[in-house]
Amino acid sequence: MLHFIKKFAAKTWAKKHVRESEYFKQNSIQNQENLLISLVNTAEKTLFGRVHQFENIKTIDDFQAQVPVSDYEDLKPYIEKIQKGQAGILWPGTPEYFAKTSGTTSGTKYIPLTKEGMDYQVKGAQSALFHYIAQKNNADFVNGKMIFLQGSPELEEIYGIKTGRLSGIVAHHIPNYLQKNRLPSLETNLIEDWETKVNEIVKETEKENMTLISGIPPWLIMYFEKLIERNGKKITELFPNLQLIVTGGVNYEPYREKMNELLGKPVDTVQTFPASEGFFAFQDDFTQEGLLLLTNHGIFYEFIPLEDFGKAEAKRLTLKDVELHKDYALILTTNSGLWAYSIGDVVRFISKKPHRILVSGRTKHFTSAFGEHVIAFEIEESLKSTVTKFPAQITEFHLAPQVNPSEGLPYHEWFIEFEKEPENMEAFRKNLDDEMRKRNSYYDDLISGNVLQPLIITKIQRNSFQEYAKSEGKLGGQNKIPRLANDRKIADFLIQYKI
Repeated sequence: MLHFIKKFAAKTWAKKHVRESEYFKQNSIQNQENLLISLVNTAEKTLFGRVHQFENIKTIDDFQAQVPVSDYEDLKPYIEKIQKGQAGILWPGTPEYFAKTSGTTSGTKYIPLTKEGMDYQVKGAQSALFHYIAQKNNADFVNGKMIFLQGSPELEEIYGIKTGRLSGIVAHHIPNYLQKNRLPSLETNLIEDWETKVNEIVKETEKENMTLISGIPPWLIMYFEKLIERNGKKITELFPNLQLIVTGGVNYEPYREKMNELLGKPVDTVQTFPASEGFFAFQDDFTQEGLLLLTNHGIFYEFIPLEDFGKAEAKRLTLKDVELHKDYALILTTNSGLWAYSIGDVVRFISKKPHRILVSGRTKHFTSAFGEHVIAFEIEESLKSTVTKFPAQITEFHLAPQVNPSEGLPYHEWFIEFEKEPENMEAFRKNLDDEMRKRNSYYDDLISGNVLQPLIITKIQRNSFQEYAKSEGKLGGQNKIPRLANDRKIADFLIQYKI
């Protein structure tokens, strides 16, 4: 009887939520304009608001004239003041959390997350589940066990502000109606070593009635492989009532084939688009691609055509101006105190009624096939440090992910054209991997958790990069071959020149 009540309540709440959501779907443009002015008025007396004359901002045009596009380095002086205990800097009062993330030239980023911002993080995740329940007219999963593969919920404090990774912060905000059925245990969730943690999660869950599993694809694959290794069964055989996979953080498509193989048969999947800076979108229709942009969740969006991004006078578009099937750099203004902030993601609209997007890339070259967010600065500094210790001369290099190796774990593949090789290539390779782990905590987690094997160096013939440039019509001049990529387009060309 209790199970029936829970399912009935979930379906009732879900249908009511979806009905209410129709308003923002149909009025997103006006909602966005109203939201911006509300954010500006709320923050008028903050340090940032005074510096940028918020009292004079009455329209979107005023805002764009007064507040330039920023990145973390631009906001860092303000964030450092907050870290020293000062209030009213970017948003009234102080943030409830700092979400730690990596990916800048200055190392770890500390993204402020206010109570208002955190509330919308939770509401975004809830909305994704409610839309699924309403569309499916099925809430069976609420009566089973659910697992959320995430970082440690243990948080440190910086001047009274709780600080940790977003997934760990979110762990403290799982709704009460999901808590009783939630796995793993707190004790297991606090384990720092990822491989040990996953092994314990496997033990805790393998005999349970798992109905919902959530996490980023590389973590899910590792968890599934360990379950299959221990039990000799595909995941849907082991968990016959598994109804839903919720994922986000990286593009799911490269993993879909592998996931389906491990699952044994298709399982409904809902993709989401969360980040430390906010919860932006989710798949409101699990049967088709596209993520519903959340336009009433405390975030004002601007969009810069990708080809114009980085130009001094690049036009900043709003929802009413965007075109379908065109790539835009995503710019955010949030109720956590980020102002015209470039998050580095590139989106493409596939619908405007309602506004649905695909995440089409990053504004800069990067490698994040496994959620590691490796940037050019990190690989260049790692290589420079390694060459200092193990002398070598390098003509050119390129880093690409190998997601589906013929055997063994996935890895980062470094294509290096040596002018002079190091005396000890294996020591060089190991040191390079160690340097990368020092500079990128997510990559370190992936290696220590045995999600990835240490990097592999593929030596290639002289002039290989020139040949690639020729093939693209980009030999000479200012044309540069990307030092890293999130796909294997360049790698697949270079592999033919392997030594």
